[in-house]
Amino acid sequence: MARVNACLKLIFTIFNIFFAIVGGVVIALALLSQVITNVQGGDALEGRTVGLIVLYTVGAITMVIAILGAYGAHRENRACLIVFLVCMVIGSLMTLRAAVPALSTRPELESLLEAKFREFLPLDKASSDVKNMADSLQSQLHCCGLFSYMDWEDNIPDTCLCDQGEEMEGMCQSVSYQAILMPRKSVYIKTCFPVILHYVLLLSNVMIGVTFTLAVLALLGLALSSAIIHQMRSHNRATILMTVPAIFTTPPPKYQELHNPPGY
Repeated sequence: MARVNACLKLIFTIFNIFFAIVGGVVIALALLSQVITNVQGGDALEGRTVGLIVLYTVGAITMVIAILGAYGAHRENRACLIVFLVCMVIGSLMTLRAAVPALSTRPELESLLEAKFREFLPLDKASSDVKNMADSLQSQLHCCGLFSYMDWEDNIPDTCLCDQGEEMEGMCQSVSYQAILMPRKSVYIKTCFPVILHYVLLLSNVMIGVTFTLAVLALLGLALSSAIIHQMRSHNRATILMTVPAIFTTPPPKYQELHNPPGY
């Protein structure tokens, strides 16, 4: 006979299925990020390998914990449920510890990112990795320079140049250029840093939301697993049965009157 409420077990199983799906999504995002950065030549970016390892690890651990919890609830295995409970406690503390500082530093992210990108200036004297990344961004985003076309000084690359159709749409500007055969160039008006900042802030908001979501899920898993363990523990306690005799008998009197025999 089952020791755990069937409805509670079903809710806990659905929770673990959803938790496993979240882990699979994290692994898929890590794989997608790895493919995109490889195609765009960003495999040498600072912190890329560490970030991918963290994503793969978080996704794999999430799926393993979800499977462990589902198995423990299905088999009513207290050891698996206790391990799941401990993992939920640790997970909730870690996610909250990561989410709260990220939320507090969110307003300062723009200034920090701007200071970091200004270290790459001027772009024509930057490393080859930075130049390749800037060329890739300019080609895809149709922008020129991080903050201005002057970031390239007098070596404006071809990825900054506009075609005739874009000139008609007002996306370009004519700038002076120190060259003999081409004294002026038509380059993109839009700069790359605002576009980069937009996507970085969007990614930051998504990561903060995901982190708080994982923290809430961890707290919910903690509550559900605690309830299941409590039900299993209550069932294992010894039951005291109170028995009542079926037939009531009148006890003999405590005292009996002594009669002296009559004298003859």
